[in-house]
Amino acid sequence: MRGLFSTPDETIFQGRTDDNIELLKAWAGTTLAYGVFITGSQNIIGNFGGLIQNLIIAAIVCGLGFVLHELAHRVVARNFGAQAHFVANMQMLLISLLIAFIPFGFFFAAPGAVWHRGYLTDRQSGLIALAGPATNMVLAVVFLLLAPFVFVFVSQANWIVDLFFIGVSLNAFLGLFNMIPAGPFDGAKVLQWSPLYFGITVVIGVLLTFVIASQSALIAIWSFVVNLIGG
Repeated sequence: MRGLFSTPDETIFQGRTDDNIELLKAWAGTTLAYGVFITGSQNIIGNFGGLIQNLIIAAIVCGLGFVLHELAHRVVARNFGAQAHFVANMQMLLISLLIAFIPFGFFFAAPGAVWHRGYLTDRQSGLIALAGPATNMVLAVVFLLLAPFVFVFVSQANWIVDLFFIGVSLNAFLGLFNMIPAGPFDGAKVLQWSPLYFGITVVIGVLLTFVIASQSALIAIWSFVVNLIGG
């Protein structure tokens, strides 16, 4: 999702910002906010070990999901010859963290955006927008397929199972959520370019989020594959 804050000045296109540092800020801020959220602010003092465990899960799943989403926008934009840079949104990262500390609250994240400029066709703009949600959906599938092998050959510890469950469900949701066809969401540009590709992506997102990523479905899928691998 892009454009959730005012357009930055020209310094981002003049080499005065470092994309790697900006991405690191977004990764760290999102990881901290999501780690606090899934731990529960009311549980942090008495469950520091749980917080560390959840921060590891958040760094792998949530931080990775957001960072790769934005990197996908940048890679595709640059591939089309546009100037493209990621800028972290420190205000939104702070808001995300504050909301995460609200007892029984919710998770909100808008860690930054990829800004690009240059002549682009509707197709190119649509593909740049599609790259982010598609990346999250691919990540959901990767976590889905990788999980049984980890469970068989590495461990079925509760936190590892949680990591893969969140890896599937969160990335599936992020992919679908960003396909909202309005405002600053990626779906608006995808729909403007191609209603067909928009529809296909939304259908995939719905299936991943509400069918495959349900807890009962994941348990059934993973149990079947684990038994198959384990013989």
